Amino acid sequence: MTMIFHNPNCGTSRKTLALLRERGIEPTVIEYLKTPPSREELSELIAALGIPVRALLRRKESLYAELGVDDPKWSDAELIAFIAEHPILMERPVVVTPKGARLCRPAETLLEVLD
Repeated sequence: MTMIFHNPNCGTSRKTLALLRERGIEPTVIEYLKTPPSREELSELIAALGIPVRALLRRKESLYAELGVDDPKWSDAELIAFIAEHPILMERPVVVTPKGARLCRPAETLLEVLD
């Protein structure tokens, strides 16, 4: 099963979804702003991505600065809580396939987890 954590307002997210469909893959589309992942789901997703929690944070989002999320005092658990409470802080798109998970920035990163 393939899924994409998607924001339809994001050009990179739309491009990644189009790349999946061009390859005949109809993923489960999770509009994470409408259906945010839980803390547990985020922890599992970050582990699958193999990236630090901070790499999943959207630094360009104004809320990132407003909340002071860049402060090194925040633990991974606290950062995950920020994302769970404010899903707009999650960088996108994230794609999970049977071959693995990737933060698809740029969209072509998707190719790493496709057959």
